[in-house]
Amino acid sequence: MEYLQKLKDNPHSNPYNTNDLFKIRGISETEIVLLEQTWNSGNPFPKVLKELLFLAGEFCICFSYGPNDTQNDYQLWIRGHMAYMSRVISRPFYALHYYGGIDFLFIYLDEGDNPMIYQASPYVDEVDWIKNLNINVKDYIGTSIDRIKRGENPY
Repeated sequence: MEYLQKLKDNPHSNPYNTNDLFKIRGISETEIVLLEQTWNSGNPFPKVLKELLFLAGEFCICFSYGPNDTQNDYQLWIRGHMAYMSRVISRPFYALHYYGGIDFLFIYLDEGDNPMIYQASPYVDEVDWIKNLNINVKDYIGTSIDRIKRGENPY
């Protein structure tokens, strides 16, 4: 682990309840390669995204993947919401977190191995519906884990 050792070392959503139901669960390297082929034209994902998917691609304590069974379903679901609102992100991107009923967090896949996180609000009428949160994936996850340890909401 180069970027997400803190996530690996803190796999539970409640440090006082080690119930496996609320423990991070990852997906296989084969599944990650298939996602790269589908969502990044066969190009490798940023290292931090590969680590995230491997550790917590099925269930993550720092991100919600919405009501979906797989990462591929999640990406399709997000893009369906965008299409419904005639919204387009022209660069390769990967959705990380769905929240609030209308917003999602994502990364651009062409910004290096630990890219910044952006917030998209496809259901607002604003022209500026994408905002840079000015935090990279590693730091966002680290901050979320610190919140969990304090008993706060990780989001």
